[in-house]
Amino acid sequence: MPRPLTLLGSLILATVFFAGLAEQMAQAQTFTVIHNFSGYDDGSIPATGTLDAAGNFYGTTYAGGTHQPTCNTYCGTVFKLSENNGVWILSTLYNFSGQAFEGAAPQQGVIFGPDGALYGTTEYGGCPTCAGTVFKLAPPGAGCLNGECNWLETTLHDFSGFSDGGLPSSGVVFDSAGNLYGTTSAGGANNVGTVYELSPAGVLWNETVLYTFMGGADGGSPQQGVVFNNAGDFFGTCCIFDQNNPNGAVYELTPTGSGYSKSFIYNFSGGLDGSNPLGLIIDSSGKLYGTTEGGGTGAGGTVYELLPQNGGWSFALLYALPGSVGPGSEARLTMDAAGNLYGTTYYGGQDGYGSVFKLAPTMGSWTYRSLHAFTGGLDGRYPGSSVVLDSQGNVYGTALAGGAYGLGVAFKIEQ
Repeated sequence: MPRPLTLLGSLILATVFFAGLAEQMAQAQTFTVIHNFSGYDDGSIPATGTLDAAGNFYGTTYAGGTHQPTCNTYCGTVFKLSENNGVWILSTLYNFSGQAFEGAAPQQGVIFGPDGALYGTTEYGGCPTCAGTVFKLAPPGAGCLNGECNWLETTLHDFSGFSDGGLPSSGVVFDSAGNLYGTTSAGGANNVGTVYELSPAGVLWNETVLYTFMGGADGGSPQQGVVFNNAGDFFGTCCIFDQNNPNGAVYELTPTGSGYSKSFIYNFSGGLDGSNPLGLIIDSSGKLYGTTEGGGTGAGGTVYELLPQNGGWSFALLYALPGSVGPGSEARLTMDAAGNLYGTTYYGGQDGYGSVFKLAPTMGSWTYRSLHAFTGGLDGRYPGSSVVLDSQGNVYGTALAGGAYGLGVAFKIEQ
């Protein structure tokens, strides 16, 4: 039988409660929708991309755009949001058509390359086999009137859906030499996905398949990209339909001189550690951080760390996300210069439409703070992408549905 609270215990609880309330009030943040996607020229179902040094926000939309009526599936766009006297203005940088070896349906955002161009992937398009593309968008020339010209698109690789891979559902990442890396969820020797490299060769790019998944005990169908350390090892998450790892795993690709060997460095149990891991980030010391869709004490997913230790890897649960009625996190984390982690949950939050959260390292543990819980209305719902931070610590992101037209929003959170 529970013991009744003593007077001292009641006072302690009250003190903790009001201290926490005061801290929340002191750390209040402001949420603003900076664009409501309409499904027309501006697209719909947005994904978060990146920020430039001037604070402009870039991203993609999976559908919509001027070519949508002619696409077999979805078309999509690449957009830029710029602030002018407190008003955010959207410019569509490119409209995908899915025709004539051009991509369609970018599922992930874009990144800046060392040349100042934007790089990303489309899940479909790249006909004749329409198994997806890797693309580059270069800024228009100086003669562009009022900066409103379309950026110049170059398809770096058309996936065939066969040995080179197909359906690149992840984005891409650069190394210091200017090579691009990513994953495909299909194609390869066993049609369960690949890890690939694209290397510039003049105006062309050459693809090298670093690893082709075998399926079964080897796993496959990676939905997220890879990160790498200073030794040239690659890390990622998988695996769909793997009977040996039904709750997902983190894998490592190690260079062997003639290719790469793959090993699992952590297999999720589906319990307190989580299940169905998403993308990874890596810090300067080689620690890996990630999230899971499910599992944890509230079945809302987890945030975890993998620490390289004595030739192996040590797993640490950083936080069990609040319970939800569906997937928890659907995107990789973002880390700021102070080591704080930022993420999103697809569902969860007070109304079950997702949330944006922050985890701060505090004396050996992590302190959770909800930055915004989506209501499913004008503020949007289902944030399925990572967030990005500007130099002032403001948080930018997207929700793929909701808003004024029900087709997604871009938002800003001032901390």
